[in-house]
Amino acid sequence: MIPQIKKILYATDLTKNSSYAFYFAADLAQKHDAQIVILHCIASIPSQAYFEVGSKGDRILDRAKAQEKEDDVADIKKHLQEFCQKVEPQIGLPCVSLVSEVIVREGHPVEEILNAADTKGCDVIVLGTHGKGWLKQAFLGSVARSVLERTRRPVFIIPLPSDKTSVDWAAI
Repeated sequence: MIPQIKKILYATDLTKNSSYAFYFAADLAQKHDAQIVILHCIASIPSQAYFEVGSKGDRILDRAKAQEKEDDVADIKKHLQEFCQKVEPQIGLPCVSLVSEVIVREGHPVEEILNAADTKGCDVIVLGTHGKGWLKQAFLGSVARSVLERTRRPVFIIPLPSDKTSVDWAAI
């Protein structure tokens, strides 16, 4: 028996291709009466990348980094909500009826996708792929490939559409 699809994790890196993959997530949600959890992951910046200053400077720098991160998360959530509103005419439903949650996390994208799928109880994962790289990554990006190798959930990997596909990128 095929398990029911009630919750879909749509992972986005905010590129045009991942926006294109949202249409597939929305279509799945409509057909299965499911909800979409949108996840965007901000890659962590290693602490070695920051320059060293005195202890007082470290505290100021830490507060500045925390505020900058909060601002970035707010901007990304706003961008995702605006995106959701823009695609409503194409999906035929108010986005709010399909999207149950928008999550922005900091960390390694593969780990965050797998963790979000577990903690949110998602039945499937939908993500786009760039198809960058050579040979092994010729058809799948490294994040998509790693998610596919490490999860036991169905994964829908949406490749970059051909030039013949009529997608109005400006509308996204």
